[in-house]
Amino acid sequence: MTEEGTNVSSLVNTEKSNTVSIKTAKKQKPWLELGKALLHNKMSLIGGFIIVIYLVMALLAPVIAPYDPYEIDLVNKLEAPSSEHIMGTDDKGRDIFSRILYGSQLSLSVGVVSVLIGAFFGIILGIVSGYYGKWIDTIIMRVIDVLLAFPGILLALAIVSALGPSLINVMVAVGVFSIPTFARIVRGSTLAAKKMEYIDAIKVLGASDAKIIFVHILPNILSPIIVQGTLRLATAILSAAGLSFLGMGAQPPSAEWGAMLSDGRDFLWTAPHIALFPGLAIAIIVLAFNLFGDGLRDALDPRMKQ
Repeated sequence: MTEEGTNVSSLVNTEKSNTVSIKTAKKQKPWLELGKALLHNKMSLIGGFIIVIYLVMALLAPVIAPYDPYEIDLVNKLEAPSSEHIMGTDDKGRDIFSRILYGSQLSLSVGVVSVLIGAFFGIILGIVSGYYGKWIDTIIMRVIDVLLAFPGILLALAIVSALGPSLINVMVAVGVFSIPTFARIVRGSTLAAKKMEYIDAIKVLGASDAKIIFVHILPNILSPIIVQGTLRLATAILSAAGLSFLGMGAQPPSAEWGAMLSDGRDFLWTAPHIALFPGLAIAIIVLAFNLFGDGLRDALDPRMKQ
């Protein structure tokens, strides 16, 4: 009797553990497939590797930087790259390598925060517009069309001009001109998702609109949002650098790449390294996000899967 009970309990425990492992495998399978797809895409690997390097630079800037990025040394100003200053010094004698390391913190922060602002409001507007339709859709989409009528950088420039030059206002401005892109993508995905049979079944069961939107629709349209967010990071960093270059973003003595590039334009013939290295830093990170975003789009696109 005791042996039979032990056998039965062991069988039940085994069955439960197998069920849990199967559920876990099912949950992990999409992420494993995504990881494998990214690993097979060489361009996305290169982009991801560069992004990781920049993240390490930003996080460990106080440890890696050989000099204080704001320390002025007029005796050693406009020095060419050397063993002492591997990227040279600027017109105030500040070490350019140290400033680029600290600048990675600013540029990546601006990019991430501005994209989060654009994604947050864009997702809300897009999903409400696509789900409810009718006059709500008409009003929201007309506002989005008005925002799209302006070139992104000009819209951001107008917003910063109204709010005043600062890094926070740049984040807000770049975030605002990112809203229309997210809104249209989310609206299109919501229109397709709400026509699925399982949404009709959930409505019949009496689920509220909020539950349908945030529990059943939003998780199923995350793929295009993630891809757009990754690609938008490149645009946000480039736009923020452009605004700082024009003097509307980070203010001196901030070690922001666009501001550093602006400082170096007066010395293109006498000390080109002042503008060269910040420009390379911007170009490389923008290229990295574009490569990684393209690989992510291919990995998440079901039409690309065999």
